Amino acid sequence: MAKILLEMKNITKTFPGVKALDNVNLKVEEGEIHALVGENGAGKSTLMNVLSGIYPYGTYEGDIIYDGETCKFGTIKDSEGKGIVIIHQELALVPEMTIGENMYLGNERGKKFKIDWDTTYVEADKYLKMVGLSESSKVLIKEIGTGKQQLVEIAKALAKNARLLILDEPTSSLNEEDSRALLDLMLGFKKQGMTMIIITHKLNEVSYVADKITVVRDGSTIETIDNANHDIDEDRIIKGMVGREITNRFPKRENVKIGEINMEVSGWTVQHPLYPERNVVNDVSMYVRKGEVVGIYGLMGAGRTELAMSIFGQSYGNLLSGVLKINGQEVRLKKSPTDAINHKIAYVTEDRKGNGLILSQSIKVNTSLANLDSISKNLVIDKDREYQVAEEYREKLKTKTPSVEQLVGNLSGGNQQKVLLAKWMFAEPEVLILDEPTRGIDVGAKYEIYCIINDLAAAGKSVIMISSELPEVLAMSDRIYIMNASRIVGEMKASEATQENIMAAILKSGRGD
Repeated sequence: MAKILLEMKNITKTFPGVKALDNVNLKVEEGEIHALVGENGAGKSTLMNVLSGIYPYGTYEGDIIYDGETCKFGTIKDSEGKGIVIIHQELALVPEMTIGENMYLGNERGKKFKIDWDTTYVEADKYLKMVGLSESSKVLIKEIGTGKQQLVEIAKALAKNARLLILDEPTSSLNEEDSRALLDLMLGFKKQGMTMIIITHKLNEVSYVADKITVVRDGSTIETIDNANHDIDEDRIIKGMVGREITNRFPKRENVKIGEINMEVSGWTVQHPLYPERNVVNDVSMYVRKGEVVGIYGLMGAGRTELAMSIFGQSYGNLLSGVLKINGQEVRLKKSPTDAINHKIAYVTEDRKGNGLILSQSIKVNTSLANLDSISKNLVIDKDREYQVAEEYREKLKTKTPSVEQLVGNLSGGNQQKVLLAKWMFAEPEVLILDEPTRGIDVGAKYEIYCIINDLAAAGKSVIMISSELPEVLAMSDRIYIMNASRIVGEMKASEATQENIMAAILKSGRGD
C-alpha cells in the first residue's frame, strides 16, 4: 500500500456570512497525481490556500498531516519549507524582470545583501531545461508567451525543491497543444516520484493525468474516485460536482433571427505598443450581424485579444489603418473605452481580476461601473437604485452570494465572471465582445453563461466570442473566424466547421507562435 503523504482532516473555513469549507477531508498518496474538482465556489482553491499557509493556522478548524507530522503553517514560507509549493491560476511573474530574476524572487541565491547572479542564472537555466524551455534565463518575461510563462512558474517551483506541487487551473490560459505538453510534463514528474494536486475544470485533463479524483461540492467532500486506468466517465464526475446529471453541455439556440450587419471593421491594422516594427493585428476585415454569435478561434498569440481591445476604444496598441462602421456608418473612436461604450460597444476582458473588476469593491459597485449615468442625478449616485440594479442582475445571472454588498474578491471565479457580465449587460451595449468568457469556470457555470449568451443574441444583440476551447466555439457560434499570426485566415459557417478544417486553415496559413 502506498504511503499517505498528505491528509487534511475535517477542515472547516468560514468567511463573513459564508462557510467556504465544511469538514472537508482529503488524502493524497505519495507519487500520485490527485485531481480536485468541483463547481466554482465549491471550496477547492480555499482548501489549497489552507494547505499552503495563505490562510494560516488558527483561521480554520481541522488538521493538516504532512509526511506523518501535524503541521501548523503560518505563512507560505512555512509550507514551502516542507516542499509544498502552489502555482496559482493567475501567474505571479514580473514582466519587466528576467526569467531568472522571477524564479528566485524572494528566494535569492547568494549571501546577505549580495545576490550571486552567476549562480542564479546557472541554476535557473538548469530548471528551465527540466521543464523543456530552451530560452535563456536572462530573457525578460514579457518577451515569452503565456504557455512558456506557465512553464517558468513550474521551474520556479522546482527551484524551491517541491515535493508536493499544487497546480490551480494550470492550463486555463493555454491552447490544446500547450495544455497537452504541460500534462505530459506532469506525468514525467510523476515518474520521478513527485506528488501533485491539480485543480481543473477540463474533465478530459482529469481523465488523462489523475490517479484519483476528489469531488467537492458546496464546501464538502462528496467522494474520491479511483482513476487508475484513466478511463473515468466524465458524466460521473459532473454528477458529483453539480448534484445532478447534465445531458447536454451546450444549450440549443431557438428561434434564431439574424438581422442586418451591426458592426464591421475593414483593413484593421494595429501596431504593438512597445515594438513599432511588429503588427499585432494585420489587415483584418470582419463583421457581426444583429442576433448573431460570431466565434473567433486561433492559437496562442494569433492576435485575437489584441483585435478585440483595439476595437474597444483603441485600448491596446496603435491603430495604423482601418475603418470601423456601426450600423453602416463609419465611426472614429477616440483612444478611450468610454467612447466605445458611448457607441454601444462592450468588451468583457479575459483578465477579470486584473482589468475587469475592482476586487476590493462590492458586487453592487462593480455592477454599475460602466453605466453610472443611469443611476445618478446631478453627479450623485442613487444608492438605492444602485442596489436595486445589482440585485436584478444577481437574480438574472444566478450569482451565488449572500448579498450584493459582498466584496467581489471574495467570490469564486465563476461568480466573478457573472458580475463582470452583469457590469457590461447593464451598460446596454448593442455589440458585446466576450474574450474567453468561460475561462477557469466549471461545467455548471459554463452552461449558465452559454444560456446568457444565447439570450443576448435572441434579444438582437451582436455577440463576438473569443475562445481557446474549440468545442465551445463550434457549439456556440453561428459563424466562425479563424485567426493566425495576426491575420484572419478563414471564415466558416458553424454548420460547415469542424475541428479538422479549422486546424487545417491554421496550419495551411503557416503557424504563428
